Amino acid sequence: MRSVRVVDSITELGPQDAGCLAVSGSHGGISSARYALAARPLLSVFNDAGVGKDAAGLAALPFLQTHGLAACTVAHDSARIGKAESTLDDGVISHVNLLAQALGVCAGQRCLDLVEALRGPG
Repeated sequence: MRSVRVVDSITELGPQDAGCLAVSGSHGGISSARYALAARPLLSVFNDAGVGKDAAGLAALPFLQTHGLAACTVAHDSARIGKAESTLDDGVISHVNLLAQALGVCAGQRCLDLVEALRGPG
């Protein structure tokens, strides 16, 4: 069974979290992506923060893709930004990178369902 880390801020992850499913309340911007890159979870879940100018709220997805890491966002109107429990319990996937898609993550999916599917048998 994969470990699941539910963290309000992606900055709470560390090298000990490599391979986990990281569900965060953080926006999907490039600064958040750098913390995910350092921790190397199997999948990072962020908030799309309304996408923003020049898709800044999604910048983590292509950045992490280039580093071989799966990432996705939940819709800002489905979960509270900064509250990981809301991401997990209420979040609906809005955007995915290709590596997340290869894991079976798709837009419209509930975050909770995705985590349960990827976590494996317990």
